[in-house]
Amino acid sequence: MSLPESDDIPHLDAFLAELGARNTSPHTQAAYRRDIHDAWNAMRKTQRQAWDEVNAADLKRWLATRHAQGLAPRSLTRRLAAVRAMFKYLRQRQLIEHDPSQGLRLPRATRQLPAVLEAEVMLQLLDHPSNDPLEIRDLAMLELMYGSGLRLAEVCGLDLQDIDLSNGEIRILGKGQKTRINPLGDASIRALRRWLVLRSNYASATESALFLSQRRSRISPRNVQDRLNRLARKNGLNGKVHPHMLRHACASHFLQNSSDLRAVQELLGHENLSTTQIYTHLDFQHLAKTYDAAHPRARRNRS
Repeated sequence: MSLPESDDIPHLDAFLAELGARNTSPHTQAAYRRDIHDAWNAMRKTQRQAWDEVNAADLKRWLATRHAQGLAPRSLTRRLAAVRAMFKYLRQRQLIEHDPSQGLRLPRATRQLPAVLEAEVMLQLLDHPSNDPLEIRDLAMLELMYGSGLRLAEVCGLDLQDIDLSNGEIRILGKGQKTRINPLGDASIRALRRWLVLRSNYASATESALFLSQRRSRISPRNVQDRLNRLARKNGLNGKVHPHMLRHACASHFLQNSSDLRAVQELLGHENLSTTQIYTHLDFQHLAKTYDAAHPRARRNRS
């Protein structure tokens, strides 16, 4: 089903424009647009013609309907967050007198722990030098995701000027257009040096992108995913491996060896420490697994 134009929904264009002015990512803007469209379509079915006609019961009915249709708690929470942001915008500009979304509560969504590759698996994936130019490029990208905790989009967006091999640093443009400087490990520096020797074979004199495809253009996220899966299969890894697993592995292994949550937060570019705290659960899982395997008192009778 196609979405109606933004002009059909009062004040949506202005709200989205403000999100853009705050450097909110296009992905987030698109998600808010879809969720607000969904809410407005539901409101129109109850004969609401303006946002100030919407009440809490309307919103509860909308969310209950989506829940009955099988929408997960996490998705319901995201939709309610989008609508709350819209009502907050309208309230701040005195376009409505009250905010019907205030006080609405949803069941707490269970946070799913990210899949993490063990250190031994990472060695199996990365410690296989190749003379193939594209695999040399692939290994450099994967070393950055694992060694410096980069997101897939951050790796694809890197420019040549963002790396400083002499000082062992990399400049990353993260979410919300925020820049951070991360250290480069020795393995990442070696992998990047190998790729830079070959990069000129794929780049024009004016090309700024650090990583390029065979088509001589900036590499795409889909291309990175496909190349990672190819490399994983070649090196005997079972199951699907996605790029974010390398970032998770970076955070988890860093925390296991340092216990410095603030440092992990800075490395990953998380705005809130609460986002980073999920890795404390992963660290505990590692501890519990090690305890069960090694401690003589761990082998309890569970019957």
